[in-house]
Amino acid sequence: MTDTALAPLLARIADSLERLAPRPMPSADPSAFDAYVWQTDPPRLQGVAEISRVPLALLQGVDRVRDLLLANTRQFAAGLSANNALLWGARGMGKSSLVKAIHGAVSAEVEGRLALVELSREDLHSLPELLRRLRGVERRFLLFCDDLSFDGQDASYKSLKAVLDGGVEGRPRNVLFYATSNRRHLLSRDMIENERSTAINPGEAVEEKVSLSDRFGLWLGFHACDQDNYFAMVEGYARHFNLKITPDDLRAEAIEWQMTRGSRSGRVAWQFIQDLAGRLGQPLPP
Repeated sequence: MTDTALAPLLARIADSLERLAPRPMPSADPSAFDAYVWQTDPPRLQGVAEISRVPLALLQGVDRVRDLLLANTRQFAAGLSANNALLWGARGMGKSSLVKAIHGAVSAEVEGRLALVELSREDLHSLPELLRRLRGVERRFLLFCDDLSFDGQDASYKSLKAVLDGGVEGRPRNVLFYATSNRRHLLSRDMIENERSTAINPGEAVEEKVSLSDRFGLWLGFHACDQDNYFAMVEGYARHFNLKITPDDLRAEAIEWQMTRGSRSGRVAWQFIQDLAGRLGQPLPP
């Protein structure tokens, strides 16, 4: 078959495949859900029917940062000035859980007028498009990026700078940005040192990236969990879910669990409670 005869056939095959392919889901109504996940292929808001979070009262050992973030979020939800927030520090100490729990508490206070929009670090380049969609909507939005960090070659931090600093167009008044990270400056020390050693102007190169964290008006540090806080977390969960176990047995098993894990944290406490509830035959929420 000649190329001339083959071309129409290929065109018909391509047309048929296009008709058979599922159409992309439309973007969700930004006023319809309490939470969304930002998708980029194609760009759209995906509504979340049920948010995975724990009640704010169950988060133990983070009283100071809880109160600061709660006050900041309430100000924002009320239409007042508020700061973008960076929650940084020890792994498993409830940084992302606190963001979701505070959103739940404040959203209930303002009758759903505060929505949570989760986006991944890999999608930061699409922030201008997301802001365009949210600008002017009669609702307030918390943009939430979990486990935020950058490597030495990553330029997506520039898109985030535009959100934090406002850029020429300015950050929409109805949008605030919350992020969590294990790193205070969002870059590892090795990457910072590598930037110093390879850049033509080392001081300026490091300053440009390290200064990104300075653009968060609210820094909230999470530190390693001590034994008392670990027990408070475990006992709080056991009480909330009415687990049938004596206080002495609960503590003894909690100690044994932390020893097998080699660490203490809010995440370890929750994993212990999940295991304990399963052994007791008491179902927990997912």
